[in-house]
Amino acid sequence: MKRLLFACTTLFALNSPAQNNLTFNVDAATTTINKNIYGHFAEHLGHCIYGGFYVGEGNTKIPNTNGVRNDVIDALKKLKIANLRWPGGCFADTYHWKDGIGPKDKRPTMVNAWWGGVTEDNSFGTHDFLNMCELIGTEPYLAGNVGSGTVQELTDWVQYVNFNGKSPMSDQRQQNGREKPWHVTFWGVGNEAWGCGGNMTPEHYADVYRQYATFMPAGSNETKIFRIASGANSKDYNWTEVLMKKIPLNMLGGVALHHYSVINWNKKGPAIDFNEQQYFQIMKQALFMDSLVIKHSAIMDKYDPEKRVALVVDEWGGWYDVEPGTNPGFLYQQNTMRDAMIAGCTLNIFHNHCDRVRMANLAQAINVLQAVILTNEEKLILTPTYHVMEMYNVHQNAKLVPLTIKCNDYVLGNEKLPAVSASASKDSTGAMHISLVNIDSKNTQDINITLEGGNYKTVGGRILASAKLQDYNSFEQPAKIKPAAFQGAALKGKTLSVKMPPFSVVVLELKN
Repeated sequence: MKRLLFACTTLFALNSPAQNNLTFNVDAATTTINKNIYGHFAEHLGHCIYGGFYVGEGNTKIPNTNGVRNDVIDALKKLKIANLRWPGGCFADTYHWKDGIGPKDKRPTMVNAWWGGVTEDNSFGTHDFLNMCELIGTEPYLAGNVGSGTVQELTDWVQYVNFNGKSPMSDQRQQNGREKPWHVTFWGVGNEAWGCGGNMTPEHYADVYRQYATFMPAGSNETKIFRIASGANSKDYNWTEVLMKKIPLNMLGGVALHHYSVINWNKKGPAIDFNEQQYFQIMKQALFMDSLVIKHSAIMDKYDPEKRVALVVDEWGGWYDVEPGTNPGFLYQQNTMRDAMIAGCTLNIFHNHCDRVRMANLAQAINVLQAVILTNEEKLILTPTYHVMEMYNVHQNAKLVPLTIKCNDYVLGNEKLPAVSASASKDSTGAMHISLVNIDSKNTQDINITLEGGNYKTVGGRILASAKLQDYNSFEQPAKIKPAAFQGAALKGKTLSVKMPPFSVVVLELKN
């Protein structure tokens, strides 16, 4: 894939407006933006599962299908979420899947020690999750228990959900009401093995992974299994180095990476009433994803030059202090235009490195961290992050259009960040979509786009913007922030002129 050429420098000229210049090489669109970049995450944490996805089969107040909220199903179908990771997170390495199958009144309880110390009754288990994925139309991504589980436990789970024949596990599945297997492809072999998944060294985890993967053969039965190793915490490049060196490539489908946009783990700052300095620092952390992807990919390239192994960023997003008055272990936070900036920039980064980044999962889907949905009893709202991901889903499985960019700086004090983030793709119909983010909190950005190749005659688009960075959708004003038609783009021959308001996201569509 042709590498993205990215150089943002201040372009102010005396007595003339600043101009951002982008060039897209339409004829060089060859690498596919894998739809699985648009994955999400559902952990047994706070009100993500209970009260979020699942309200119980006996609930007569909230319309549901087998206990799963119908409005959630409809919203996630529209979002086109490509995969959904479950049951964790840290919770996964304490979760024993056999506790969550069979009659619900006979399932044992457990204490969710990681998240609030609440009692988990296991009423939402394997059947509930996998059947819900079918309702949504998404691929399940199961995170296996390596921290406190066994090889046998995980291989039994694989057989339970995937084996189409007679075996102890498939017999038990059928007794529990599911005749045909679900054919689950994506499997995580533990989670954050460097921390809550066991506090392992990379050398030890590499050996543990090899052991587990040996009994999860990639081509077993009718389902080709995609095994994902527990990867690095942000810039722990040694972790990736050790895994790539010690694990044979034929045993690896992907290597994970976790990175959150957070100011300070001990003082994360508010989700709503933040100042510009806090906004700037969060965006600095979000844009750092580009460096992380480049450096981890370079390590992977040494051992896997053909890029057979995917970089799977299966936890990303903004992390702030919880909303006042809520359980600190539930990680409930509001979602503002700042989060729209994080989402737009991060997805552009993933697109522009789609030769290696082929799967990712926003943390998390409902009521936790940078959620796309918030619920309150029968009420549901879609967040600014939801709207960005819905606008961007036109890129799924389209061909990346490489770009060169020179842009203005967003300056605060003595620090600066590139003001404009961009990516583009060409879909199967020949239409081109360009995603643009202006992270500058105060300045409009005039963008000049040159199209090398292609022959487009019309341009349209949508914009997500609001009056204040701190604006958000509330249960009282659920549609305060939503996409609107964008009138700030003009196409003349091979040149496209765009005027973007401060802290806004635009997705353009060009057609022949």
